[in-house]
Amino acid sequence: MGWDPYTRADMTQTAENCASKWNVSTLEQHEVVIRRLEQYQDALANDSAFLKRFMTLPFDVPDARFRKTVASISGDEGIFPSTAEGLAKLKTVKEGGTITFGGQTHPADGTAGMVVTTEDKAKELSADSGITIKVVSFGQARVEKSFMPAATIPAAKQALDRAGIGIGDLAAIKSHNPFAVNDIVFARETGADLMSMNNYGSSLIWGHPQGPTGMRAMIELIEELTILGGGWGLFQGCAAGDTSMAAVLKVEG
Repeated sequence: MGWDPYTRADMTQTAENCASKWNVSTLEQHEVVIRRLEQYQDALANDSAFLKRFMTLPFDVPDARFRKTVASISGDEGIFPSTAEGLAKLKTVKEGGTITFGGQTHPADGTAGMVVTTEDKAKELSADSGITIKVVSFGQARVEKSFMPAATIPAAKQALDRAGIGIGDLAAIKSHNPFAVNDIVFARETGADLMSMNNYGSSLIWGHPQGPTGMRAMIELIEELTILGGGWGLFQGCAAGDTSMAAVLKVEG
């Protein structure tokens, strides 16, 4: 977060650059944060029923020798609940900027895994062989230096073009959003519905565990599409070096 060797800028500055270019206010960012928190609460409903679709909860943590349990994890930890009133009291990270600590993610620890295999093997392993999950296309992009959040826009458009669909064909969108600015800029440029993206949560709320961030978001996207009865889904996320990767998935069944 503090220094990108490619641009020699910190990540917060890349978000500030996008906020300035697209005229995004602190208040608008905080409104997105509150909405993302509301969406995450849906994942916690009914004793975290959504999370339990892909997490084994509660999870017992063993000691180094695996001889005894030293802790038990019942869900995501380190979540920072916010209110509009609390967010309004925060100062911006940079003097004269727009981004507060409430408008960005936090570093977290975690892991995630997914099996990518043949259709026949997937049916054999699946709890519901009637559901088909396909990775349809990918997109990658790099934008001008120190505008990292904006890289998701061309990456997503590339993935959608390769899949032969448009933003309006998507049933669900998930993003790795280290800053609320990410989602705002993406929605403005693509026509995506800002407030219906990232149902059930996103890295803005549950944190950024580096590599597993995108994997978890894609798993949640698959689960949301399954709940909806199928459809097209898009994952997009930015990365250091002002880069981005996007993927289009399709769930049937």
